[in-house]
Parts: sequence; C-alpha cells; structure tokens
Amino acid sequence: MSSPTRPAARAGSRASADRLARLLNLVPYLLARPGIEIAEAAGDLGVTERQLREDLELLWVCGLPGYGPGDLIDMAFDGDRVTITYDAGIDRPLRLTPDEALALVVALRMLAETPGVANREAVERALAKIEDAAGDLVAAPVEVRLPGDTGRVEQLRAAVEGGRALRITYYTATRDETTERIIDPLRVLMVGGRTYVEAWCRRAEAVRLFRADRIDAVTELAEPAVVPPQARPQDLRDGAFRPSPDLPLITLRIGRGERWITEYYPCERVESDGERWVVSLRVSDLGWARRFVLGLGPDVEVVAPAELAGQIHESAVAALEAYARPVPAGADPAAAGDRQ
Repeated sequence: MSSPTRPAARAGSRASADRLARLLNLVPYLLARPGIEIAEAAGDLGVTERQLREDLELLWVCGLPGYGPGDLIDMAFDGDRVTITYDAGIDRPLRLTPDEALALVVALRMLAETPGVANREAVERALAKIEDAAGDLVAAPVEVRLPGDTGRVEQLRAAVEGGRALRITYYTATRDETTERIIDPLRVLMVGGRTYVEAWCRRAEAVRLFRADRIDAVTELAEPAVVPPQARPQDLRDGAFRPSPDLPLITLRIGRGERWITEYYPCERVESDGERWVVSLRVSDLGWARRFVLGLGPDVEVVAPAELAGQIHESAVAALEAYARPVPAGADPAAAGDRQ
C-alpha cells in the first residue's frame, strides 16, 4: 500500500520546492516592476493568476524575526496592479554566490560527518545535488573535519561502553581557562548539533557536560568508572544550557539586526522600545557575556548590570588605544598592525 503514495509524496515535495524558489524570486521581480498587472506577472512567471494571488497572500506573512508591523513583507494593490512597498531585505533573485555555495557545501559536509545524524543518505543526496548545481562556483574540493574529530568521539564512546574512567584536559569557554579533570563517563550524546560526553566530574563532584571539540587531550585510565548513586543524566530536551535564577541576568537594548538573539537564546524578557528591543537573558557568567556582547557589533547597548557595561567600556577603550599607537619610523605598518 505504501508504494503508490511515494510518487505523490515526491511530487508534493517538488511542488513545495518550486513554490519556495518562485517566492524568493517574486519579490525582486515585483520590485523591478512597480504597479505591474497581476495577469502580466503571472504570464511572465508561468503560473495562473490564482496561483500568483495565493503566492502574494503567503508573502504577506513572510519577513524578519519579530513578525510584526515593519517586519513583514508589505505590498499595495491598485485594482489588478501590485507594488512591493517593503521587501524585508529580499531584494535580489535566488542565486548562490561562490561564498554562499561554499558555505552551504561546508555545512552539509559537516552535517554528514557528524556522528549520530539520522538519515545521512538524505544529507548526502542534497549535497550531491547542490554540488552539481553549483558547478564552477565551488571549484576546489572541500574537506570538512569536525572539531573534536570522530576519533575523539569514538574514544569517548569506547570509554562509556567499557566502563572506564578518563583523564581529560578541558577548555572551559565561559571562564577562558584549561583544566585537567578525571571523569566517570555516563553517555555520549548530540545536543544542538554538537557532541558531548556527560560524566561525573570528580573535581566538581557533580554531573557535567563536556563538549568533545573542547577536550584537548584524553587518556583512558586503568581504573573503572565509579558513578555515585546520586548521579543522574540531565534532561537536555531544551538544550545544553539551562538558565536558572542563580545565574547572572543581563539586559541589552538591541537593533533590528540583532533580533536573532531572541530566537537563538532563551530570554526572560523581550520588550519593544521604539525601533529597538530590550531583552533580558541569563548567562553562565559575565566573562562569557563580555565576549558575547563585544562580538555583536555597535547596534547593542548594555542596560544592566553596570559591571558588564564597565567591562565592555574598558575593552573598547583598550582596543582603540592599541590601534592608536604610532608606528615606529622605518617599521612596516602591516607588520605593526599584525602585532596589535
């Protein structure tokens, strides 16, 4: 009974893909032809007037994160004529640049190499189609190796299956420090596209998650893993980071270009402040928050806490002072810039 449904499913998938491509090209097409008649546009695009009107209705609910007034694609109708009045940034046809094609190929290759990924064949088929369509855009072969390579992941899995303790050298990004620990592994798992080993950490005397790509060295010990009875695997359905009231709360005022924060990170508060948003979120510590905010760019203002605002100010002043240092006479300016 299942085989007759497969061609229909494939046809539905193709129809969805065709419609997506048409929608992505429809906005730049209409921008170049303000006030065009719907009948003429339908003829140019090779669809019926009814289909084009349905596409336009769908475009009306597409746009930028926030999905409110000023975020969604907008258009004006004058009888049977249509004009795009706000394009939400979709102002060019769907054509991959060399950089975009390469980024997509790298992302798919990384996904294909990730241990534990389901339906790997579908990923490889998509990769083959994109590489074939990209043609000369991706001229050189692309090789991808995951951080915390598969050999490291297999070593961690072997320790779990063999019930052995491990000595690891681990980089903790939130504190920007490297430590040596002895851990008793519980399981190896994927969370948010990254590989982790969950283990009892003898140093912290608690269950901890260790990212495989941040383990600089690992040695399997001769002694067996000893997991205390109170050690329990964590519930990671909502991700590896779990905000709690005891963690620092930071508040930022962000522009339109940084609204992605509200979708990528769990926020406790999101409020509109004119053209900007005020967001509050928990962080592991202020050291991580400082590096996070510095990487966001100029369209972000720290509202609270004052300590974080002070750290950002000090870092910005130090960076400006470094670039303001005069280059000694006879020195290579480029080399001096590299030293800074």
